[in-house]
Amino acid sequence: MAASPLPPPDPRFVLRGTQSAVHALHFFGGAEGQGQPLLLSGSLSGLVHIWSLQTRRAVATLDGHRGQCVTWLHSLPQGHQLLSQGRDLKLCLWDLAEGRNAVVDSMHLESMGFCRSTVLARGQGHWMLAMPGRGSDEVQILEMPSKTSVCTLKPEADAKPGMPMCLELWQAESSPRPLLLAGYEDGSVALWDVSERKVCSRVACHTEPVMGFDFDSQKARGVSGSAEKALAVWSLDEQQALQVCKTHELTNPGIADVKIRPDRKILATAGWDHRVRVFHWRTMKPLAVLSFHSATVHCVAFAANGLLAAGSGDQRISIWSLYPISSDSSTPLSGHVEDTEVGAHALA
Repeated sequence: MAASPLPPPDPRFVLRGTQSAVHALHFFGGAEGQGQPLLLSGSLSGLVHIWSLQTRRAVATLDGHRGQCVTWLHSLPQGHQLLSQGRDLKLCLWDLAEGRNAVVDSMHLESMGFCRSTVLARGQGHWMLAMPGRGSDEVQILEMPSKTSVCTLKPEADAKPGMPMCLELWQAESSPRPLLLAGYEDGSVALWDVSERKVCSRVACHTEPVMGFDFDSQKARGVSGSAEKALAVWSLDEQQALQVCKTHELTNPGIADVKIRPDRKILATAGWDHRVRVFHWRTMKPLAVLSFHSATVHCVAFAANGLLAAGSGDQRISIWSLYPISSDSSTPLSGHVEDTEVGAHALA
């Protein structure tokens, strides 16, 4: 007789106090040797909270978006600088060094769409920024912090992909040329060569807008979600051609965010059905359904140490410790997927 499935795991702990829906999350490592990373959250009310995971309290609150929803947070690789993007059409650069929390620069965004910006480090103190452009279907590329315009990426006249919904700048180790992956309103994902200002490849992944994606540059493979009941897994070959590898059917429609863990073992999705789903990245085998939240889960984020954070419309941030980052770990996970007990050995 088969053993009864274990109940889903509980969060390691829960952060409360945002006082509005959580729409953006980002782990900030800070200086080496300081132990737990800080967690940054962006809320519907326009505030950015900086959370200590040791005290489980907000250590600072940043107010730079005039009460408009914060949709994206990203820390720059050098120093203690943070970028925040809001629905007030502003991109703010914050200095968080030595307890400071001041806006040191800001930029006006031309587009009110849902598209989050993306950053690519370009050497000491320099980075490339891709953000929604002036035209509804355009992406603007800038060299930062000088704000020098590199180019505007505009789809070919006959493409008509609609608005960009999500962006990711990256660079292959074998090439100095920056590349941009963009998910569009028509459900397609395109690979842009920034230097040539042209689309290398485009693939239809969904019939609804791409709401979120993540890309594993080491495996040249990505995963995207939309309003549909499916995740799309796609790959990039040596000729820079995109192709859909497989789709994974979901129980309920609507994926707001997708993130691959830094060790590229598992991925997590943020669901409109209030659930976080965890998958094995190589096989896309479902590993766990985390059903703690009582409203849409808008965002998920992984820390370098493997912690998973999920932010929801219920104004709570859940913190989970699943499948420890260790190649020889055999610690079981208390989880369930369709009445199936799973363990950490599934990551092998």
